[in-house]
Amino acid sequence: MTHKRMSDTPAVADCLAAHNEQAPWQRRRVLLGLTALSLMPAAAGAQTLAWPERPITIFVPSAPGGAADFTARTFAAYAARALPGATVLADNRAGAGGILGTIAAKNAPADGYAFLLSTNSTHAANVSLYAKPGYDPQRDFEPVGLFGRFGTVLMVRANSSHDSLPRLLEFARLNPGKLTFGYYSSSSQVPAELLKARAQIDTVGVSYKNITQIITDLIGGQLDFAFLDMLSASPALQNNSLRAIGVSSPAREPTLPGVPAVAEVLPGYAVQGWIGLHAPAGTPRAVIERMAQVTQQACADDGFRKALESRGMMVESMTPERMRAFVAEDVKRWAEWVRLAGITPQ
Repeated sequence: MTHKRMSDTPAVADCLAAHNEQAPWQRRRVLLGLTALSLMPAAAGAQTLAWPERPITIFVPSAPGGAADFTARTFAAYAARALPGATVLADNRAGAGGILGTIAAKNAPADGYAFLLSTNSTHAANVSLYAKPGYDPQRDFEPVGLFGRFGTVLMVRANSSHDSLPRLLEFARLNPGKLTFGYYSSSSQVPAELLKARAQIDTVGVSYKNITQIITDLIGGQLDFAFLDMLSASPALQNNSLRAIGVSSPAREPTLPGVPAVAEVLPGYAVQGWIGLHAPAGTPRAVIERMAQVTQQACADDGFRKALESRGMMVESMTPERMRAFVAEDVKRWAEWVRLAGITPQ
């Protein structure tokens, strides 16, 4: 094998030729420049390989126990194995429909050690639900990838007399203002408000800080119904403390084949959510690309997929570029759902 010397390349040869015509102090400057040039690729490679050198934080814009929290912790465990020597932490920052946690991630240093467990609330619906959310989903964040999509489940307590959607709607029509529902995010508020608008019923919404308290009050009878994400609803369904009477997806969910879609009673009704990963704007591109690889590998991993699928998630990965386009499209979808639901921005 013939090895080409550094001086054989045209650019370097020209520099050396000029070097021979220069004064000693000028020649010394040229040689120093060539030395630095030859070391730059190696140094850049070493810098990329050095990440991560300290703990990575994934900001979770919801309380422990919900779909976002479960996904974040499941991914954090996977990423810690996929990135040699890494420590990956989930930091719950619940409140204001995901706004508090999202702003915390936005304000974190864009140095590759802060990420946001993003959702349809933080990056699509809040644009329409809040007049001034305090951040711009597209400008303030860089997309990393998608984990999957999910429908929400219309839940009532196990011994409720409203044991089907037609019965719930019939009672609501005969008793305006008597039924109450709880919500804490766009995925729980918009489906319920859209149900009110499409079915032309009068029900009362109650705002909560987290989904755990909604489930507690639903089981205790303080609430009549609620739309819960499938990951959060699964434990209550498995222990028979709550009953599912509908799903917000366009069709029945594979994990709940016996539960009808709301669209079977109200044609055209559909609301779906998603969970993904974003990073603060300005995060090094090399880090974005490496973490994007990890998210895609996680979605292809049997253990990771089964963990999310067991809670009703339809696992799906996306590249950062596709994720950017997907979020832009979803902003429009949620704007239409919010309009149809008749929700006035706060």
